[in-house]
Amino acid sequence: MELRDKVAIVTGGKRIGRAVARALAGRGMDLVLSYRGSKPEAEQTADDVAKAGRRATIVAADVATPEGGATIVAHALDTFGRLDVVVNMASVYRSTPLEALSVDHWNADLDVNLRSAFLCAHAAVPALRAAGGGRIINFADWLARSGRPNYKGFTSYYTAKAGVIALTESLALELARDQILVNAIAPGPILAPPDLSAEEVAEVAAATPVGRWGGEAEIVKAVLFLCETDFVTGETIRVDGGRHLA
Repeated sequence: MELRDKVAIVTGGKRIGRAVARALAGRGMDLVLSYRGSKPEAEQTADDVAKAGRRATIVAADVATPEGGATIVAHALDTFGRLDVVVNMASVYRSTPLEALSVDHWNADLDVNLRSAFLCAHAAVPALRAAGGGRIINFADWLARSGRPNYKGFTSYYTAKAGVIALTESLALELARDQILVNAIAPGPILAPPDLSAEEVAEVAAATPVGRWGGEAEIVKAVLFLCETDFVTGETIRVDGGRHLA
């Protein structure tokens, strides 16, 4: 798909999301950036897009609610008159021992990591159809893509991300005839969380076959590929430096 003068929604626009938005703007797209509690970061990303010569708008929405996805899509159409790409990046990553995993915690993890992807995609489908097709890109996890829980304390997160893969495949089948291609990205060690020690960062790099963290640019490359391809759908692409091989 040619991206110039098209419109993309990016949810969860912190850190990697900011790099994705800049790259899409660099391809000539206008951006709709959603946020829940990080307005200053959304504004900074919108400023990046403007510096790239494209338009950006921000919208407050809780993507884990039905109203959130509908609000974002309506804002995109009101602002730009069309919608072509949805990048579902909103996610929460946290560890909770199984014995401490409450129903509320379970629901919150699945709401943000899985339900939000469905709700935003579902809300966007009519607009994507009206545009003659489009792209939906979800975010899973390399562990879920590899069928390896591997780390204790992440039951709700792992379950949600496995659900994202199933959702991606199902939506791809449902929407293929509309030329709406649906794929997912399963990141591995891309950016180190700020609470990791230098020793932990080095351990992760050593456990990765390519010997390093990937960096946000690797996710950007995958997003651009999945936006521009016209024949890949229903795939979940690991961007993990070979972690699934170790």
